[in-house]
Amino acid sequence: MELTRRLAAIAEFIPPGLVVADIGTDHARLPMNLVLSGRNPRVIATDLNEKPYRGAYSAVAGKNLTGAVDVRLGDGLRALSPGEAQVIVIAGMGGNTIVKILEDSRGVLAQARRMVLQPMADAGDLRLWLAGNGWKLVAEKLVVEDGRIYPVIVAEPGVETETDMFNLEIGPKLLENGEPLLEAYLEKIKADYQKILSGLARSRSRDSREKAIMLTSKLTRVRELLCRCRQNVK
Repeated sequence: MELTRRLAAIAEFIPPGLVVADIGTDHARLPMNLVLSGRNPRVIATDLNEKPYRGAYSAVAGKNLTGAVDVRLGDGLRALSPGEAQVIVIAGMGGNTIVKILEDSRGVLAQARRMVLQPMADAGDLRLWLAGNGWKLVAEKLVVEDGRIYPVIVAEPGVETETDMFNLEIGPKLLENGEPLLEAYLEKIKADYQKILSGLARSRSRDSREKAIMLTSKLTRVRELLCRCRQNVK
């Protein structure tokens, strides 16, 4: 079963032979691919809503994979028992939504060996949470799909060695490894910062001024990173 670029990038970081939990599975495309390719013997596919759950179950049954892909209706990691899955995949949700899912099921999380996360927004908040809650970043990748850049974040239990909060927000592994899409990703972050600053400029509150000062400092560092990216290309 063929995967989209985004799902293929996620699959790349899933170790073979382990049991995987795909949270918010939607059509169960990733779980079916992992099993059909022989990469993983068993995948638990969960979804919060009835309609995608039924769609996923029908797709799995249609491929005669109900013995290997366990489709469940449930809220985040609450559909799992501790130790059921060694690899947790959460993709296609906002970074803060992913954080909430992780916080709500620390018992399940404590038994996991690896997480592969693909936030649609607020990736920086997610990285900061991981670093502050006993998870270290082991790999990151950017992938383009339908004209949009998506970050894939891979974390394992351990102590994060990156202490610079700004680097954690941007993606330390992206900065280390010369990610080909880094310049385009930084341009998007710069545009987001500028948009927020524009909104803060319309407020006269002390809180807004303090946020603007902090964001201006971050914007300066993003511009410095962009300069380095362009120098490396020359």
